[in-house]
Amino acid sequence: MLRAPAIVLLAAALALAGCGYRPLYGSSAENAGVAATLTSVAIPEAEDRVGQLIRNDLISSMRAGTGEQKYTLLLKPVVKKNGVIDKPQPNVTRDAITLSVSYELVERASGNTVNKGRTFSQASFDVIRQPFADLQAETNATERAVHEVSADIRTRLAAYFATQQPQP
Repeated sequence: MLRAPAIVLLAAALALAGCGYRPLYGSSAENAGVAATLTSVAIPEAEDRVGQLIRNDLISSMRAGTGEQKYTLLLKPVVKKNGVIDKPQPNVTRDAITLSVSYELVERASGNTVNKGRTFSQASFDVIRQPFADLQAETNATERAVHEVSADIRTRLAAYFATQQPQP
């Protein structure tokens, strides 16, 4: 009775072995892989705090700028704060931070844009009319939005670089 599932599992494993599937961050003897290519991205200093947070998160997660710098990643963040609850309660309201980022990956040698896109995130927080708590809640929501946006940008760049890698 247990042989049928085992046979199906074995057949699926054999079928996937020949399909050409490659892990996104995988490498081989001939190819350094996407992770090594991500280190060749330079990210210029940001003009505002949110841009700085995005830059720092990307540098930390991609180890950007540690390899030979072949690309420059240009970021244009836009932050908006808006109310979530239309009818505020007497003591508590809810606001949201909406972070939208346009990015361009520019090849340094040619100056051409090789990849670009937009991503966004929204993080909400409670406003309880206590100045320090409200400021801390807004800062935390901004940092959550920054982390989501930078993870999305990193994944999109990794997917782009994976399509540019030579096939084995």
